[in-house]
Amino acid sequence: MAKQHAPAALRNREPIAEVLAQELPASGTVLEIASGTGEHAVFFADRFSALHWQPTDPSAEALASIAAYRADYAGDNLAAPVMLDAAAPATWPVSAADALVCINMVHISVWEATVGLFNGGAQVLGPEAPVFLYGPYWEEGVEAAASNRAFDQSLKARNPAWGLRNIADVDRVAAEHGFARSNRYAMPANNLTLVYRKRSA
Repeated sequence: MAKQHAPAALRNREPIAEVLAQELPASGTVLEIASGTGEHAVFFADRFSALHWQPTDPSAEALASIAAYRADYAGDNLAAPVMLDAAAPATWPVSAADALVCINMVHISVWEATVGLFNGGAQVLGPEAPVFLYGPYWEEGVEAAASNRAFDQSLKARNPAWGLRNIADVDRVAAEHGFARSNRYAMPANNLTLVYRKRSA
């Protein structure tokens, strides 16, 4: 069966939707990077029916899962998934978007994927368009939760290039590509949503 299931998607989709409702534009295209199973894409497309949702992922298995969920979606604002690897230097398959959403990728990918996300976002987003990053992070002056420390260790055991990132490092890469962090939202289970906006030229 093509459909995959991520238990965290069911747990975190409502809190994430609450943040998106405050920050997303009223209309336009939302480009989702690393859509994974596709469960978020279907949920958010349904929740924000005035927006066109474009899911992407570098994994063929994930793309098949997204397509399977999309086949059961009754709306017309969820596009067919396309392959996109944020860590690859290739031109993105989407030329323009009004917002970029990335959930639980930054820590489960090589650092080059985060750099590529902002590099690609700079190419496809217009001034003041938002970039949403959701997941656990290290934050200066904030004691790390034991669960986040354990999670970081488990990620590094799977791949030494993975792991929780320092917000200061993400801020720096964002700034190098013309973005500034505009908001920080504390989320359940020691996660954060970071919102960056492309600075006007």
